[in-house]
Amino acid sequence: MVKGTMQTIQQQLSNARKAQHSISALSYKAKQVLIEDLATLISGSQAQIITENRKDLEKMPVSDPKRDRLLLNETRIQDLSNSLKDVALLEDPTNRILSERTLANGLFVQKKTVPLGVVGVIYESRPNVTIDVAALCIRSGNVCLLRGGQDAYHTNLFIVSLIQQVLEAHGLDKNIVQQLPADRKYILDILQAEKFIDVIIPRGSNQLIEYVRKNALVPVIETGAGVCHTYVEQTAKLDEAAAVVVNAKVSRPSVCNALDTIVLDSAIAARFLNIAAPLLSAYQVELFADQASYDMLKQLNYTPLNLAGPDDFGREFLDFKCSVKVVEHIDEALQHIAQFSSKHSEAILTEDESKAERFLNEVDAAAVYLNASTRFTDGQVFGLGAEIGISTQKLHARGPFALEKLVTEKWIVRGTGQIR
Repeated sequence: MVKGTMQTIQQQLSNARKAQHSISALSYKAKQVLIEDLATLISGSQAQIITENRKDLEKMPVSDPKRDRLLLNETRIQDLSNSLKDVALLEDPTNRILSERTLANGLFVQKKTVPLGVVGVIYESRPNVTIDVAALCIRSGNVCLLRGGQDAYHTNLFIVSLIQQVLEAHGLDKNIVQQLPADRKYILDILQAEKFIDVIIPRGSNQLIEYVRKNALVPVIETGAGVCHTYVEQTAKLDEAAAVVVNAKVSRPSVCNALDTIVLDSAIAARFLNIAAPLLSAYQVELFADQASYDMLKQLNYTPLNLAGPDDFGREFLDFKCSVKVVEHIDEALQHIAQFSSKHSEAILTEDESKAERFLNEVDAAAVYLNASTRFTDGQVFGLGAEIGISTQKLHARGPFALEKLVTEKWIVRGTGQIR
């Protein structure tokens, strides 16, 4: 059991740094077997995981959109087990020689990839992140410190106990993976533990990421919140466009790649809404519409409907809610997206090739789509295996932040007594 005391945190941090020696000695094959054994244990522990998960679910209102993120059932647990097997098969990103050359003075210089070291991940009510992060860190030779939210406390605690059980069964230091206290009053001590943690990765809401960015002394890699737009341009196939928009909004509204704002060309706005409104209404999607789209939706008797306020654009809803904006042309659409995007995932639906290319080239986001749902922004979907999150920053990693990015570089210089 993790106790919420500063003394405990300091000991955990110290233990993490020491655990680096244990994991650094693991071979490619040993890491693979360890993760395969973890997959087997996770699959065989479904009943216990569901029992612990239920303790957390009981504390969360049924109406809370985060409940879907928190829920683990047999299907999701088996999916987690399968994803572990996929991670086990991924190529080891460490010890790759990136460059090598002999200098004029005879020094032989190599640059290779090495683990980041101790990786701290701060996230909210998604216990699947616990397994994904632990597996990716083990596979890449990193130690990981997991600070999950209080919403998933019991689930995370049990999952970490399973991971540590496998580590010890392989003769390794169980502190390679640890759960830190979920109490918020200790978060600053984690963010400023630069002597023990090499990088912090926040995964969650804009508020969480902003807090981490402003207060961390440890280097931060942001996996940003998703304020995602889909622009329906006037040449779009409207039936197809409506299906894409609805999928992007309702297939799983509580995740970061879900649609937040529909941007409509004025030439087709009324016709598009006539098709899409019944589909969105079937899911009781609450719309926050600008004046032009509000008037159109009012004519269609759409409910629930609100006149959008200034804060309804640039807002990550994480729920069955969506804003609507009508624009006159692509320049206005690009301007609106540039103003309100979180640079996560943006889409255009069009049959105009020149406008498609403009959008794909000019929109500044980690992932940009033509005639497809933003819901595809995912490490697993992109063939990278499990992910830490979706990075919206431009340094070190951008887009799905997966195994290949859990490394840094190291220079190795071999000499024969050279001096300068």
